[in-house]
Amino acid sequence: MKQKALWINQIKGLCICLVVIYHSVITFYPHLSGLQHPLSGLLAKCWVYFNLYLAPFRMPVFFFISGYLIRRYIDEVDWHTSLDKRIWSIVWVLALWGILQWQALTHLNAWLAPDRELATSSNAAYADSLAGFVRGMLTASTSLWYLYALVVYFTLCKLLSRWKLPVLGLLALASIAINFLPLPWWGMNSVVRNMIYYSLGAWYGVELMAWMKSFNLRRTWLATGAFAAVSVVLWFANVPLLLSLLSIVLIMKLFYSLEQRYAVHPNNLLNVIGSNTIAIYTTHRILIEAFSLILIGEMNAAYWPVWAELSLILVYPFASLLICTLAGLGVRKISTALFGDVFFSPPSTRTLSPSTR
Repeated sequence: MKQKALWINQIKGLCICLVVIYHSVITFYPHLSGLQHPLSGLLAKCWVYFNLYLAPFRMPVFFFISGYLIRRYIDEVDWHTSLDKRIWSIVWVLALWGILQWQALTHLNAWLAPDRELATSSNAAYADSLAGFVRGMLTASTSLWYLYALVVYFTLCKLLSRWKLPVLGLLALASIAINFLPLPWWGMNSVVRNMIYYSLGAWYGVELMAWMKSFNLRRTWLATGAFAAVSVVLWFANVPLLLSLLSIVLIMKLFYSLEQRYAVHPNNLLNVIGSNTIAIYTTHRILIEAFSLILIGEMNAAYWPVWAELSLILVYPFASLLICTLAGLGVRKISTALFGDVFFSPPSTRTLSPSTR
């Protein structure tokens, strides 16, 4: 990887870590009802609220970077190549891991929590029929909705690149409106909400990157502080757009400045994670489901001593992140070594030779 791109890859690594922490928190802490110590309950609530406050910083930055990294395909690459490299490759991973997640989560719940009532219509991974699974996938009602969004975003950005400014205005309005007039499908709401950030990266990423690099926070601290204050007020009014845009600039500025000051090695942990975001993203949800099904029962039954309960409540998201990251990296290595990376990229099509035609 080129040195100049390492800081961008580190941001990708940070974002996927935040995604894993997000899922670790929402599948565990809200379901704890038998905690023995009041401090355990307080720590659980702190994790839930901390997760909530990270929302404007997590997916918007992830999507902006994703859009920025494919801008060449938007402007220069023909549709035939784009379909192969940017659409089919993602559709393959989305479909394959959609099926793997569906089967894994269905069997995990049947084994570890047979009496648990699942919302079979709200998530494709919990579907009770093939038709329900397909319907969930088509409506982005899946834990893999990020991949679904990448396909939709790329297609629309390439189709609508001649009308960038008016489309951006419409996307900004849609990002705000979806918070007050949501669609019936939770995943589709997230797809609509985040397209503005991907489009900014794909269409104006170069200009915004140049502006960010020249941006001097010390000289504009007053204006930046005022913008941040307004953004926070709007966020509490359920309009996170400005706070998300500010977070994109500040996070990019932070990582860019760190790279200018310190030497960043390609084998840096965040770089390694950032190079394997798809592997970690697709595998972590299965592991987290298993963790939560086992540990929630243990916690609610008060089997553990208080000190162990407190320790788990405090460090669970970090422990889950560590295990999911190592597992994702391991699965990617096995997939590459034994199966030609077929779990994360479609099988290569062989061109027929003239003698076989």
